[in-house]
This record gives sequence, structure tokens and C-alpha cells, in this order.
Amino acid sequence: MSTELTRMIAHLDMDAFYASVELLRYPELVGRPVVIGGGRRHQPSESIDPATGRLVRTFSTLRGYAGRGVITTATYEARALGIHSAMGLMKAAQRAPETVLLPTDFDEYRKYSRLFKQAVRALAPQVQDNGIDEIYVDLTDVHRPDAGTTAREAERDPWERACRVAHSIKDAVREATGLSCSIGISPNKLLAKIASELDKPDGLTLVRGADVQRRIWPLPARKINGIGPKSGAKLEMLGIRTIGDLAAADPHWLVEHFGRAHGAFMHEAAHGRDDRAVVTVSEPQSISRETTFERDLSATRDRDELSRIFTALCVGVSEDLKRKGYVGKTIGLKLRYDNFKTLTRDSTLAWPTDDARVIRRTAGECLKRVPLDRRIRLLGVRVGALIAADAVGPAPPSAAEIAPSLFDGIGNRMEPPVTTGKEPADGNRS
Repeated sequence: MSTELTRMIAHLDMDAFYASVELLRYPELVGRPVVIGGGRRHQPSESIDPATGRLVRTFSTLRGYAGRGVITTATYEARALGIHSAMGLMKAAQRAPETVLLPTDFDEYRKYSRLFKQAVRALAPQVQDNGIDEIYVDLTDVHRPDAGTTAREAERDPWERACRVAHSIKDAVREATGLSCSIGISPNKLLAKIASELDKPDGLTLVRGADVQRRIWPLPARKINGIGPKSGAKLEMLGIRTIGDLAAADPHWLVEHFGRAHGAFMHEAAHGRDDRAVVTVSEPQSISRETTFERDLSATRDRDELSRIFTALCVGVSEDLKRKGYVGKTIGLKLRYDNFKTLTRDSTLAWPTDDARVIRRTAGECLKRVPLDRRIRLLGVRVGALIAADAVGPAPPSAAEIAPSLFDGIGNRMEPPVTTGKEPADGNRS
């Protein structure tokens, strides 16, 4: 593999990230099965033991859970019981009712995300942010020889050097956050991501080009990032179960069944080939927030609750834009009904904004363009067409006047719309 001589890419994945952050806050739960995904009502209660004067916490469990919440992540003890992320909480309750249930706290998770990424960049600046709990790191030109080892000696085995740097990164992440991570090192991003999952938790795995047949081919085809549930199910139906099976498949046959682009991607990926570079600067296309309710909400009976949630989403998106230094011109609304049908509506402003008032008012106008005759399962707000805030001057008065107050004017409450004709086609993917 030609790229093996020039590139050494690491994929760092935090171990059970949300759950691990919660265990720092609640150390008494270490070693117990815990899932994250509950609402605020699942916040632990605290009291003082009158006999000892010590703080005592009482935690919710899955026993008797009613609702359709979904697990965000689970500790490894919970995973050993057959519980995993994306599983419905009611199903998990049937399987392991004594598992502790904690609410999500994204502000805390974002804080620890910033901490671990800062620690990595101090050692290896070529970092691609790939989400709240994972990054790619280009280790090709990072030189960190051990004490007493000359640079020339370190270069004799660049992969050994990369592993030493990875150990330093793992130590730095633990020192900065108290959390463990797993790192995979490979000639490219595709193999590095697979490698990072092979020895979790707290793993460090090296997969070179020569290791693909032994380490990668026996894995399920779904382990390739880019083969989703539908493609995975179709491969199974066609008799392709492992990455090795996929590598042995005729590329023309793959194109016939999966299309030119996806079929060609599968063939290349199964052979461990990937030429993508680590992208250290990536401009976001949009910033959004959404929430799935624990129960379906009615636009008439639950309008106050929906209004509060809607406002909080708009304020949250505004804060995210300001923190990241962007403004946007396209304001979008996403709504999913109790029958799982999803609608999106967009509106484009004359001037880009990060103002919560403007976002709230414009998203409220979008809301008037969707029917609210069914109960609502999910609500989301998005700002797109982003540009750097420092590249835009102050908004002209006409742009600011459209939203005099966060709680004033059209769209503040979830009013049922007055429909005057056929709804516009939904041209966005859910």
C-alpha cells in the first residue's frame, strides 16, 4: 500500500464518552451498569444522611420506565447485559431493569470535548474534529522520540514512533479530563477508525497495510464507516457478511447492486484503500439543535411547553453560532410527527444573523407553513448558509427591525396555521 510509506493516521475515540463524564460526577456508579438518555425527571436526588452527615444520592433505574426515550450511550457494564446506544429505553428496561438511568447533560459533554481536544492539539496539531467524542490526527510528521533516543534512531521504525506519540496523547487526555480513550493507527482514516474500535476500552491498536487481511477482513461488513443499516442488510441478503467477503466480491457486481459510487466505495474500502486527508480546517455548513420529546406533544394542549422548548432551541443555536464565530442567512425548522413523518421548512434572510430574536422570529414564520393537526414527536431549529461573523459588518437597521423582542410578535406561540392551499413540497432530507 503506497500510502503506508507516507502517512500515519490516528483515530481517537473517547470511551463511552457521555457515560464516562457522568461517572466522574457520580463516582459511586463506577462498575455499575448505567445508561444515559433520560429526561430531567431522571436527575438523581440528593439528601444528607442524618446519622453520618454524608451526602446520599438516589438514582433512577430503568425499572418501570414508560416512554420512548433512546439510549445515547451506556457503560461497558451495561453493554455486557446486551444494552447499547440507540436502543429504546423501554426495551432496555425489559432486559436489565436495575440499570441506572441518567439524563443527558450536553453542556458538560461539550466542556470535556474541548478539554480533550486541546490536550491532543498540544502534542499533535494536525487534528480533524470529527464530532464531540472523536478526532483524526495526522501523526506522519510528529516527532516525539523517547528520552535518550536520537531522531535518526526514532525514524528507523516510524510506526513505533507513532505508537509512542499515541501513548503520550492518551496520557495527556487522561491528565486533562480523567477519561480514557482508544486510538487506532493506520495508513489512512478508514482503517484507523476501524482499528480504534478493536481493543476498547483504553486501547491502542496498530493496523498496517499488511495487517488488513488478518485483522480487518474477518470483521462484519458493517464495521466499515459508510456502510449503513440498509446497505448492511442488503449485503447480508446477498451473502456478504464479512469485510473479507466484500473484498472477494466482483467490483462490477457491487456496482450493479449498489450503484456506481457506492459500489466502487465498498470495493476500495474492503481492500483498506482510502486517500482522504486529515482536514484541519473545516467550515460548517449549518448549525442546528433538535430534541425528541419523551411524549408526543400537542400544538394546542401543550402549546406553552412547546413554546418554551422552541425558544430554548433558538437560543441554543444562537449561542452555538456566537461561540464558533458564525452567522447565517438560512433559518430552518424541522418537525417530526407521531407517525414519524418529518417536514422541514426554510426561510432565507436578507442579512446573516446569530441573533436569537431573529432566529426565533424567522423559525416561527416557518412554523406557520406546516400543519399542526398531529401530535409532535421532534422539534429542531437550524441556521445554514454560514459565513464567519468577522467577515460581515453590522446588520443594517432594516434587518434588525424584523425581531424587536424574543417573546414578541408572530411565531412566539405554536399557533395552528391558517392554510390557504397546497403545502410546499418538502425538499430536504430528514
